[in-house]
Amino acid sequence: MAAPVLPAGMLAPTYGLDSLAAVLPAAAGALGVEVTTSTGLRSASCAAALGLPAAQRVVVVLCDGLGLLNLAERAGHAPFLRGRLAETRALRTTFPSTTAAAISAFGTGAAPGLTGMLGYTQRNPATGGLANMVSWTEQSDPSRVSRPGGQTLAGVLPVPAPTLQREPTVFERLVAADVAVTSVGPSRFAGSGMTLAALRGAQYVAAESLAQRVDGVVRALRAPGLAYLYWGDVDKTGHHHGWQSWQWGDELEAFDRELARLVRSLPAGTLVLVTADHGQIEVDPDDRLDVATTPALAQGVDLVGGEPRAVHLYTGGDPAAAAGVAGRWREVLAERAVVVERADAVAAGWFGPVAEHVLAWVGDVVVAPCGRLTIVDSRTQTPASLGLAGVHGSLTPEEMTVPLLAATA
Repeated sequence: MAAPVLPAGMLAPTYGLDSLAAVLPAAAGALGVEVTTSTGLRSASCAAALGLPAAQRVVVVLCDGLGLLNLAERAGHAPFLRGRLAETRALRTTFPSTTAAAISAFGTGAAPGLTGMLGYTQRNPATGGLANMVSWTEQSDPSRVSRPGGQTLAGVLPVPAPTLQREPTVFERLVAADVAVTSVGPSRFAGSGMTLAALRGAQYVAAESLAQRVDGVVRALRAPGLAYLYWGDVDKTGHHHGWQSWQWGDELEAFDRELARLVRSLPAGTLVLVTADHGQIEVDPDDRLDVATTPALAQGVDLVGGEPRAVHLYTGGDPAAAAGVAGRWREVLAERAVVVERADAVAAGWFGPVAEHVLAWVGDVVVAPCGRLTIVDSRTQTPASLGLAGVHGSLTPEEMTVPLLAATA
């Protein structure tokens, strides 16, 4: 079993003091609450490592898709954030560098191998279905994405969130310590599988626009406690138009403007933390492989999970079959991707420590594309997902590096 060697310029994930997983434990430390996560992160140590002062009120803002390198490149659209770039810390996110894996690690202070949240989609070993970890749905017949006429085959994922994601959240630990915790986000996320998996424990306040969410946080922190604000439109715009588009710049401007208003509106002494779950790269339409139309890639693969920049290949659990698939993929992809078998990915710590109940959800073969290569499967992916302009999931600095800005109101 050989440890995978990453090409120059690719970053291995970390789950320590310099990682996204340390942010909420650090916030707990700033509030004076002792939390120790399953990976050994202690709240006081996290707060000290990240340079956080003590505070009675803390706001954590997570801007989906706002990678530090993306932000630095487009900082002209973000005067508030630009003025604080010099003191913004660079943290490393999870592998895959994607929302389901990253926000569950963020919410628990743990790692994907413990939370069971291993990517955008992953195979449910109990059913063979393709589980979507963001929508908490499952394609029971993943051989095709829809019936004639467009009726989807997806139903509710038949695994309760606390059954798969068994780690206590930092919010739960804070509430147990009598700290008021408020989570402000869209109404559709209230009680969703993703919320219950990664962020359970907080009082959920539904607010749709960014301005409404800022107002909700300000109201929540009239009294001491912690408030969490999620904003997803930067990532959404990047997926649709690319992070170098004018549309992305406009969305960054809107986020920056409301963030500045948030800091102005909070009680004096409130600690404001701004971070992200991952960054983005732009797709190269000429550098894409479709498993469905590439026989050497399809051979021996029962199901393709993950996403275009972090692929889980399921081969039925036979080590010999997995080795054969890995060999063929390496031959086809050569230096365009890092291709490893499950045991090697686990041994290398890509998912952090891996719990026994999570292991079977990991692909028999795991693929991390280099450069701007994307790998898709048109048999199971929708036309919209095949046409994304911006993507993430792999190990490039653009995808893996996220900001941590700490400001005091």
